[in-house]
Amino acid sequence: MKKRIADGDNALLYLNPRRTYLVRIESGKSLHTHKGFVPYDSIIGKEYGTRTTSNLGVEFVALRPSLKDFIFKTQRRTQILYPKDIALIVMFSGIGPGSKVVEAGTGAGALTTALAHYVKPTGRVYSYEIREEFIKTALKNLEKASIARLVEVKNEDIMRGIAETNVDAVILDLATPWLVVPHAYSALRGSGAIVSFSPTIDQIVKTVEALRESGFVDIETIETLLRGMQVERGKTRPETLMTGHTGYITFARKSLRE
Repeated sequence: MKKRIADGDNALLYLNPRRTYLVRIESGKSLHTHKGFVPYDSIIGKEYGTRTTSNLGVEFVALRPSLKDFIFKTQRRTQILYPKDIALIVMFSGIGPGSKVVEAGTGAGALTTALAHYVKPTGRVYSYEIREEFIKTALKNLEKASIARLVEVKNEDIMRGIAETNVDAVILDLATPWLVVPHAYSALRGSGAIVSFSPTIDQIVKTVEALRESGFVDIETIETLLRGMQVERGKTRPETLMTGHTGYITFARKSLRE
């Protein structure tokens, strides 16, 4: 992993918890903000984590962008999944380096970015999306995160079938996941995982019924609520606002038929 910032690298310029800027460092250019401009030449060749100042004397920190940064700062035409949901999707899918994953739909590519991050360097993500305008946005975000080479975005309707076989996981974020369940069963290897994200109860009921009918086992549905903490000596307490319901995540694994 590179320690120093080079011309053409990505960096996260941190001002405060509410203001961070994901930028591509280019010699001769600057980040312009309400706190002044930060010349990129001032951090080229420096280590990630170095401090620099704007022309107004305001301090910024040049951090290495994390996976969370690439996801939160994607260009988007649709609502993206929250990291709290993405983390559980990745964990329960069981994917890792070298895994072969099918995903639908691509959307802005936030979940796609996370999946590709975890299957690198030798894995592959096949992402189905029927909206061409979403694909264009997703490809830009994948390029920005430097993982586009690991993803094949397919302008196809997954409801009509999955071309890939012997895959490790099928991950769904679409309106009618239960219609894809039979296709997922055919595409998955034995014990392979299917993971579906849905915002409503009706969707998960239909999905779980389809999973049982198709021969999946180890079926589980969960909801995750995330609450931050306001930390200050003598005043530490839960934050007033929290990330509550975003959706339900259903997991299952393929059982081979006799």
